[in-house]
Amino acid sequence: MHENSLFAVLMRKPWWLSALIALGLFMVARIWIPVMYAAAVPVPFLLIAAVRGWRQLNTPGEARVAASIEAVQAMSWDQFAAVLEAGWRREGFEVVRGAGDVDFELSKAGRLSLVVARRWKAARAGVEPLKDLHAAMAAREAGEGLYVAAGAVTETAREFAASHAIRVIEGLELARLVALPRGARTTP
Repeated sequence: MHENSLFAVLMRKPWWLSALIALGLFMVARIWIPVMYAAAVPVPFLLIAAVRGWRQLNTPGEARVAASIEAVQAMSWDQFAAVLEAGWRREGFEVVRGAGDVDFELSKAGRLSLVVARRWKAARAGVEPLKDLHAAMAAREAGEGLYVAAGAVTETAREFAASHAIRVIEGLELARLVALPRGARTTP
């Protein structure tokens, strides 16, 4: 689907906008055609509204993301590693923990991804751990690198990651990956 098509644009908007368009189409269509047939006209927009509504319902808000990040920062390494491992397994990855100079090796459909997560508590992450990850990726011929950060990542580090097939997992993406139940508490 082209990113600027009507359906793609609506997939980035709130669900109620698609529902409103569907209602408008139904009202206009029933002027010219019987109600039974007019009901079929807005179906694509109702499907988009349903998909967007489901996604919005399952996307944590800012407060929930902040609470998840705070909970993650309170975890020990063993707790955090277990939560990450469980998250990647839920997504269908085969996970190997503690693979030498990286914290995890992920494989799925023959594609290898290397993960560095040990410095997740750092208040500010620079480019050095990303350079180490990039070197490990080259040595193991990995297709992708993942750097997990609960704190801030410098702009230099972001630029390095973008130019070297490294994805920084932080904020909303980290909250989704760890998927802590509402009200979950961890002990440091």
